[in-house]
Amino acid sequence: MSSDDVDLNNAMFEEPNDYFEPEKPATYTEHTLLSGQILRLRLVGHNPLWGHYLWNGAQVLSTYLQKHAAQLVHGKNILELGAGAGLPSLVAATLGAKKVVVTDYPDAELIENLEANITTCALLSEPAAIIIAEGYLWGSPAKNLLAHLPALAQRFDVLLLADLLFNHSCHAALVSTILDTLARTPEAEALVFFTPYRPWLLENDMAFFDLCRDKGLEVQKVVEEVMEKVMFEDDKGDEMLRRTVFGFKVRWRDLMDTQGDGGPRRRT
Repeated sequence: MSSDDVDLNNAMFEEPNDYFEPEKPATYTEHTLLSGQILRLRLVGHNPLWGHYLWNGAQVLSTYLQKHAAQLVHGKNILELGAGAGLPSLVAATLGAKKVVVTDYPDAELIENLEANITTCALLSEPAAIIIAEGYLWGSPAKNLLAHLPALAQRFDVLLLADLLFNHSCHAALVSTILDTLARTPEAEALVFFTPYRPWLLENDMAFFDLCRDKGLEVQKVVEEVMEKVMFEDDKGDEMLRRTVFGFKVRWRDLMDTQGDGGPRRRT
């Protein structure tokens, strides 16, 4: 092969100068706590795992934690899955949790962003000693997560899942992680908050709770809150559903004295 052939073949694999889109810079948003304190959150510039949004479910869950801090936060060991910017975990850290492990998909950018928010929050309320960011793939062994627990604690008292149910193919993995990490006590619960951003797939979202019941978990609706506006204006479907955050608590059925159930229904 001649030197000209080599040069030509190499050129065939060279991308044009404008082939790759430039990386989008991080953005910032603020969330005001019920106390009036303002948390400034860093969001990744763009991420295929949707980490560049502050989701409605996370905001409503954070408010719920503040309203029920005595039961759900004070002195509790807390785990958040698919945290994005980590708002619920940061709130829990400011409200007196014993230990908070905040997780997202093991992508360097996502975890570094969580660590940045932990550092910023630490300047306000010094939660750095009790909160740690960890990469975690739903459904995988939870040994590394459980290793962060204080002595004598075997599992987490409270799990936080905000706006994760649209990942229908991941429902089984999420339930598996709940089973592996939720403490076997009557008070332990997983808080699952979500909005049906695609109303025509509401039944698919709710199928998550059927899986929970099949695995011996109790499901009870605790919140239904309508936001001022939809999160994604160009989306289609029932606008009221797209503005509504539904919150459920999931507990061990065999440890409960009473049962309750409920859920959103498609509006016609």
